[in-house]
Amino acid sequence: MTDTMTNIHPYSLEILPPKAEGASYQWAIRRSGKLVQRSDRSLPNEAKAHENGMAQIEKLLSGVGDR
Repeated sequence: MTDTMTNIHPYSLEILPPKAEGASYQWAIRRSGKLVQRSDRSLPNEAKAHENGMAQIEKLLSGVGDR
C-alpha cells in the first residue's frame, strides 16, 4: 500500500498506512516539504485519517490557534 498525498496550497496532507496488520492510520501535514503537524491519535481507516487531517488543515488556513 502506498502513502496518499493531498495538496492544499500551501499545505500537503500525507496519509500514512499502518506499518503492521491491525495497526492504525496516521497523517502528516507538510508545508514546502517540511513537517508542520502530525496526528496524535490512532485512526481506524484511511477515510478517517483524511477527514481528521483535512480538519486540521482547515484550522491552519483559518488561523485558529495563531497568537
